[in-house]
Amino acid sequence: MIAEIGLAALWLAAALAALQLVGGLVAQRAGADAEIARLTRPAAILQGGLVAVSFASLLWVFAITDLSVKLVAANSHTAKPMIFKLSGAWGNHEGSMLLWVTVMALAGALIAAVERRLPEKTMQATLAAQSFVGLGFYGFLLLASNPFERLAQPAAEGLGLNPLLQDIGLAFHPPTLYIGYVGLSVAFSFALGALLTKQVTPDFARAMRPWILGAWVFLTLGITAGSYWAYYELGWGGYWFWDPVENASLMPWLAATALLHSASVLASRDALRVWTIMLGVVAFSMSMLGTFLVRSGVLTSVHAFAVDPERGSFILFLLAIYIGGALLLFALRAGSISEGERFSVASREGALVVNNVMLSAILAVVLLGTLYPLLTEAFDVRVSVGPPYFNPVSAIFVFPMLAIMAVGPLLRWRRDSWGRISKEVALLVALLLAALVLFGLLAEVAILPLLGLAFAITLGVASFLPLRGRSLRRAPLSLWGMVLAHFGLAVALLGMASESAFSTEKLAALGEGDVTSVGPWEVTLEAVEPVAGPNWTALSGRMQVSYSGGEPVEINPQSRNFWAPAQQTAESVLLTRWNGQLYAVIGTQAPDGRWQVRLWWKPLVTLIWYGGMLIALGGILALIGRVRSDLRRRSAKRKGAARRLEMETVK
Repeated sequence: MIAEIGLAALWLAAALAALQLVGGLVAQRAGADAEIARLTRPAAILQGGLVAVSFASLLWVFAITDLSVKLVAANSHTAKPMIFKLSGAWGNHEGSMLLWVTVMALAGALIAAVERRLPEKTMQATLAAQSFVGLGFYGFLLLASNPFERLAQPAAEGLGLNPLLQDIGLAFHPPTLYIGYVGLSVAFSFALGALLTKQVTPDFARAMRPWILGAWVFLTLGITAGSYWAYYELGWGGYWFWDPVENASLMPWLAATALLHSASVLASRDALRVWTIMLGVVAFSMSMLGTFLVRSGVLTSVHAFAVDPERGSFILFLLAIYIGGALLLFALRAGSISEGERFSVASREGALVVNNVMLSAILAVVLLGTLYPLLTEAFDVRVSVGPPYFNPVSAIFVFPMLAIMAVGPLLRWRRDSWGRISKEVALLVALLLAALVLFGLLAEVAILPLLGLAFAITLGVASFLPLRGRSLRRAPLSLWGMVLAHFGLAVALLGMASESAFSTEKLAALGEGDVTSVGPWEVTLEAVEPVAGPNWTALSGRMQVSYSGGEPVEINPQSRNFWAPAQQTAESVLLTRWNGQLYAVIGTQAPDGRWQVRLWWKPLVTLIWYGGMLIALGGILALIGRVRSDLRRRSAKRKGAARRLEMETVK
């Protein structure tokens, strides 16, 4: 009965999305006060509630392991821990798409309930665009990927979730990414609404900016969590592999970063109007492309949710409709968007434009490297595109972008001169050169890690220069957010460069009692013992490790065998010290009785994820600051209007 309630709620939500679309379109013809147009906001709010009921129903059937539901039988098991039963609800194709639709509908409901800054006609056009996007996904779920489909005969037992996905990270990684993707769909809807009504104004940017910031924060958290999950779960010892599915989340983040800066300039300085609209379309395009790549079956990856070309074709059709239509509308209306306020090249706006160009170039590099193997495979030519392409080609644009990022916040708005900040620029250049010489002399480091180390230190110092001469207590939260986000990027870059420059690896075959070493660590294999978990058995290595001759610590890397479904995984062990991590994996037993052991010493590698969290925290501070600023502005407007009304009444 619960599954039927969920399906009925989904059908009703789709009907309300259609009503919302019709109401928004009628508003553009007959005006915002037309009877059906006034139903746009209520339809969006009710739709959000119904989709929430539908997703709660899916969570319930997974929680009780209702094996009469096809999706549960294919992706769950009665022996799984509850956290993995629940996360299994979105660890598959149908459930992940329902999560997408749920977040999208709830976002639309929130916009309809609270947003009052834009003209009502523009708001209704925005909600119509949001429902237009939603209708495609409703159709996809109801016609091609029903998450509540019943089996003719309940299964005796479920097949279980992919063991690689039976990890606490799955409970957080996909939802955070989806919230980020859907936040970009909201920005896309705002952009279409503004294009339809030709209202590309600072108020439009202020309404859109919190959604972009929120999406950007969640994308940052999702990418950071996914990177760490791949690092410790896959047992390969790396944090980023340029996997196409990893790139599918990176591309929207790059576009969202550029969009965030453009929207901020439009909101504050009434400039970059066309940039903001264009990037709103591009950012959502990258989200849709990522959805297609992950769910089309064209990729083979532990991240991918489907191997069904037919359903992939459905998503490709949606992508063509949404993005093609948006680009056509942009081409038709872009000429009618006024230029906005002008600014000098030597200004903060000018620096942001340069950075947007660099971000767009990096996005193009990643997009080309991701799609090229798929295009060649269509002609029966298999090629592999990996770090030898991505690292040096993207670096061509990354390092100039970092240089502009270091000095751009020191410039004034509208118009400035480089001479005014010549002392700060000279300090940063001297720091960069000193770091290059120091690391170049002290260690044999390849050129890209060397540049990464030097730019990380320089950007770390430059991040705090905008605070000079200010009262730290009175500095706005949005400024603190920028400082923290830029510093977080410097911290993450330092971790990436250090991991690349200074990591050491040891592959050894050890018998019980044998000793080996990696970096400053000494490792002794004491025994390999069988252990059992709730839905797996394992061979667990008992190792004693000591750092620089200190007290030994026991670690237990495992080789696990899951039975639902049957799969073998390597469970790594990470031992963290202030200056890095020991990473240990145990493999199979050789014919002579020794065990394969793989060890890494990764100096400062944890800075990668600390940096990601700092970037997200900076975004959160900026979001709070912007919302507070907007609320104060709206309050001041209301008070001013009330005062004028009072004066007119007195007269």
